[in-house]
Parts: sequence; structure tokens; C-alpha cells
Amino acid sequence: MSASARPLSATPLWVILLLLAGLAGQIGWQGLRGAPQVKTVDLPPAPSPLLLRAVSLGESELAARVAMLYLQAYDLRGDNALPYQRLDYARLVGWLRAIVETDPRSGYALFSAARIYSENTDPAKCRAVLEFLHEAFERDPDRRWPWLAHAALVAKHRLGDLPLALRYARAIDRKVRNPHAPLWAKQMEIFILEDMNEIEAAKVMLGGLIASGRILDTSEMRLLHRRLETLENKRADRPTQPTSLQAHRPI
Repeated sequence: MSASARPLSATPLWVILLLLAGLAGQIGWQGLRGAPQVKTVDLPPAPSPLLLRAVSLGESELAARVAMLYLQAYDLRGDNALPYQRLDYARLVGWLRAIVETDPRSGYALFSAARIYSENTDPAKCRAVLEFLHEAFERDPDRRWPWLAHAALVAKHRLGDLPLALRYARAIDRKVRNPHAPLWAKQMEIFILEDMNEIEAAKVMLGGLIASGRILDTSEMRLLHRRLETLENKRADRPTQPTSLQAHRPI
């Protein structure tokens, strides 16, 4: 939170009540459209960021918090047998996007997307959340890279989709210039290339990282050189053959 932001306790009670009344009204309107089925768990359509700000009278931080609380509490209804698993993820992503646009500096919605909603066992729903995290990352790479790094791990370990994980890792490597980003984040692309058996490409990436001047810590630099030596040995142990990237490269 920025130094100029007011704490939630400083917001007038009537503003909070007005915002809650607005959200309750939307829920009530949805209820008037017909009696819910026992298995109905669909979210209502997401409000626009403009509407959230208007209802909260410009209190963007408050609007985003209350909307996020509403979204998380939606899973607790009695007719939802599996929390969050059966939600309409197109609408879920719409809510997450509206919340992030309402309060861009908050990580609450991105944390929930990365650590909760991306854990869905439905691959299509999982991918929808990962793509939302990539979209959000593109708008603020230096602050939002941790969530895309988590998305890369989910793509790799949960989906088993190494090309998708590589796309996210490459985005981090290309666009993050935050000097406080840890070494493992800078090496994600190299690790995934190695997992894809693209040893030569991993060596090139690692050599470029060493030569870039971005690594100032001597202990980190030693680790990189050690890693490069490991890749050299692994490359020497392999029979000479074109890599999969080379094999698919157009002539």
C-alpha cells in the first residue's frame, strides 16, 4: 500500500454500507431472474471497474477489497458442492480482471488467482486463469512477475505443458528489470529448456545471463558458472543430434 493510501478503518461507515448494498442489490437482482437450481453455482456477470469505483464513491481500494471478499465468499453457498471448482471461469476471470483494474496496486486478486483458482483440476479452467495472470503481468512486469512465475510452475507441474511454461518464463526474462528479482526467477527459462532436453539452447541462455552484467552478486555468479559447467558435461554425454527446436526450424 502506498504511503498516501488511507487504511480501511479510515473509510466512513456509510461508504462501506453503500458499497455492500450495491453488491447485495446485484445479487438480489440475479435472484429475481429465477429460483436457483441445487447445482447452480454460476457467478453473476462481473461489474465494470467504473461501476465499482462509482458505487464506492472513488474508494478504489475499498471497492476492490469488498469485491474480492464477495468473490471468495461465493464458494461458501450451500448449493456449491465443490468450492470454486464448478464456477463459470469466464465470469470468474471477468471478476478478477475488474478487481485488478479497480485497484492495480493490490496483489490480493492475483494471489488468489495464482494460489487458489489455478489449482482447478479442469485443464481448460486452469489455463484460463494462467492466461489472465500473463495478461496482468504484461501491464506491470516488475511488480507482478511472482504471479507469472507461479503460473509457469503450474503449467509445468500441473498441466505438464512445457511450451506454455517456457512462454511464461521467457516473458519474465525479457521484461522484468527489477533488481530484487531472485536468481531462480532469472533462470526459469534455462531450467525449462533443460527439461525439454534443449541443452544447447539452455547453454546459450545461461551464457547470455552470465555475460549480461545483470548478475552482480559473486556467489550467484559462481552458481551460474557451476550450472553452465553441468550443462557442458551433460551436452558432452549426449550423442550428437538436432534438438527439437532445430528439428522444427523451417529451412
